[in-house]
Amino acid sequence: MTMKQTLIALGAGVALATGLGAQAECLSDAAVGAMASHYAAKTPAPNFPALSDADGACTRAKFNALLGARLGKVVGYKAGLTNPAVQKRFNTDKPVWGKLYEGMVRPGGSTVPAAFGARPLYEADLLVRVKDAAINHARTPEEVLQHIDQVIPFIELPDLVVQAPPQLNGAGVGAVNVGARLGIAGQPIAVPATRGERYALLDALERMTVQLTDHSGALLASGKGSDILGHPLNAVVWLAQALQQEEITLQPGDLVSLGSFSPLLPPRAGLSVTATYLGLPGAQPVQVHFQ
Repeated sequence: MTMKQTLIALGAGVALATGLGAQAECLSDAAVGAMASHYAAKTPAPNFPALSDADGACTRAKFNALLGARLGKVVGYKAGLTNPAVQKRFNTDKPVWGKLYEGMVRPGGSTVPAAFGARPLYEADLLVRVKDAAINHARTPEEVLQHIDQVIPFIELPDLVVQAPPQLNGAGVGAVNVGARLGIAGQPIAVPATRGERYALLDALERMTVQLTDHSGALLASGKGSDILGHPLNAVVWLAQALQQEEITLQPGDLVSLGSFSPLLPPRAGLSVTATYLGLPGAQPVQVHFQ
C-alpha cells in the first residue's frame, strides 16, 4: 500500500478487523479509563483485541483526552512503527502516531528508574523541531529540512502499557499513544543556512549509522538512517499528512520523534546506554542511566 492509499484508508475509517480476524471495536470509555489508570500507576493494563485502523484512532483519541487532563500541554508528536523491522514485530506495514506531553523529554545524561513504566523499553531515536507551519505541506525530506531548525539526538523510553505487548497489532500500538512515556534529548544540531550544507545534512541523515552501547562500550544495537522510511525526514512527511486527517497541524516549536533506528530493548537497573550518530556532523552522543 502506498502512503497516499494509507492516508485515504485512515481518513475513510477502514473497518476491517486485523489479527486473528476477530471483530474489534473502539474501546469503551470504561476500558480506556482503566488503561489510563494503569498508565498512571505504571502497572500493566489488560490486553485488548486486535483493532482496525479506525478503532485504533478512536481509542487513541479517548486515551489522549485522559492523558492530556493529567499531563497537560502537548509539546510535539511521535511517529511510530516507521522502521520495517519494528512494523513486522507488530504485524503491520504502516506507521502510527502519538502525542508528546510536557515533561516527557528529559535532558541528556538523566537518570531514570529502570521501571519507569508498566512495560518499559528503550530505543535509538531522533527529534526534529518545527520552525514554521509550512512544514505541514512538505512532501520530501528536502522540503522538511526547510521548515525545521534543529535535529536532536534522542533516546526514547517508550512504555507499551499492556500485559503482553507482542500481542498488539499496529493499530493497537497507536491506541496506546505509541507508548509515549519519556525520552532523553541530547545537544541540538542547528539546521545550516546554506543550500550546500543542507544537502550535506540530508545525505548524512540517510547514510548515518546509529549505535547503542552500554557503559563498557559494548554494542547493544545499531541501525541506519535509511531504516526509517528510506530517509528519517520522511517520517515528518508521513506524520504531517496523518495529523491533517484529524484536523491537527504541526506548529512552530513542536518536537517530532521520528521512530526507531534500533530494536526495542528492555532496561535494567545499573545500565547506562549511549546513542551515537556516526556520520552525522555535529551530533554529540546522548546518554541515559537506569537505576
